[in-house]
Amino acid sequence: MPQYNYHGTYFLTSAPNIRSLPIDSGIEIAFAGLSNVGKSSALNTLINQKKLVRISKIPGNTKLINIFEVEPGIRLVDLPGYGYAVLPEKIKIQLQNTMLEYLQKRTSLKGLVVIMDIRYPMKYLDQQIVQLAVEFNLPVLVLLTKADKLSTCACKLQLTKVRETALVFVNNIQVEMFSSLTKQGIDKLRKKLNAWFDCS
Repeated sequence: MPQYNYHGTYFLTSAPNIRSLPIDSGIEIAFAGLSNVGKSSALNTLINQKKLVRISKIPGNTKLINIFEVEPGIRLVDLPGYGYAVLPEKIKIQLQNTMLEYLQKRTSLKGLVVIMDIRYPMKYLDQQIVQLAVEFNLPVLVLLTKADKLSTCACKLQLTKVRETALVFVNNIQVEMFSSLTKQGIDKLRKKLNAWFDCS
C-alpha cells in the first residue's frame, strides 16, 4: 500500500460550489461534520500542520468547499460545517444544497470521513449525511473526535453505541475514536485514507 506524505499537504483552492472546483479528476476524500466538532483540528492533525486548516471559534464559519492537495491528483476536501444554527435560513439551505451536490455529482470523490464529537454522536444531521453517503455508494469512516474529553471506559461505551447505530445503514461503515490533542486514532485514520486512495 502506498504511503502518502500528508505533511506536504498544501492549500489548493476554495470554491462556493462544485462548478468552481478544479477539474473533476484524480481522487478526493471529503471531511464533513457538524459545526464545532473538531473537523479542522482533525485535518490539521492528519497533515501534521497546526494552522493550514483554519480553526474558527465561530460555529458555521466555514462556508466554502476547501481543497487541499496531498500530492498531484490526491486531495483532501474540507466541506462546510452543517448544523449552523446562527446562520440565516437562506444561507443554511444554500450550504446544504452545495454539500448535497458535491456528494452526489463529484466523481473524483471516493470516500467520506464524518466527524462527530464523541460526547454527542449520531445526531439527526449526522445520520442524514451518513445515509446520503450510503445512497451515493460512498464508503464512510465515522471519526469520534475529542476522545480526550472522556474517560477510557466512557469512550469505549460511546464507540460501541455508535458502531451499533451504524449497523442500520447496512453499508460497512467504520467507526473509530480520535483525539487531536493526544493523536489517538491518527494511525487508523491515515491507514483508511491510504486504502481509499490506493483502491480508487
